[in-house]
Amino acid sequence: MHFTLMIYSEDGAYERLSEEAQAEVMRGHQTLQSALGARGPFATAKLMPSSHAVTLRPLSEMGQDPLTMDGPFADTKERFLGFYAAEFDDIDDAIRHASYIASPIARIEVRPTSWVGGVLATDP
Repeated sequence: MHFTLMIYSEDGAYERLSEEAQAEVMRGHQTLQSALGARGPFATAKLMPSSHAVTLRPLSEMGQDPLTMDGPFADTKERFLGFYAAEFDDIDDAIRHASYIASPIARIEVRPTSWVGGVLATDP
């Protein structure tokens, strides 16, 4: 079953950590990536800051060009940082793997997903 591990945190939380704490967070990601790589294919992405994003607003009518706006609009301190997507045995297996990247600065959402295809890269 496919699950996506979605990572959320407050802007700048990682950058405010000491170098030692940053290294510990990154070791968790390296551990997760090694574990997932040993199981088979997986996808991961680190999102760039939301200041580099644009948002396409909903269409008022089909066939119109979408209206684009600078950045996302979210009234929250937390932002979506990135994700891992992989095949897991069940939700407990996905949670166990998500625990590799658990930290005081991030919230991890584990959600079943339907894979609809596509490949971005074959190596990290």
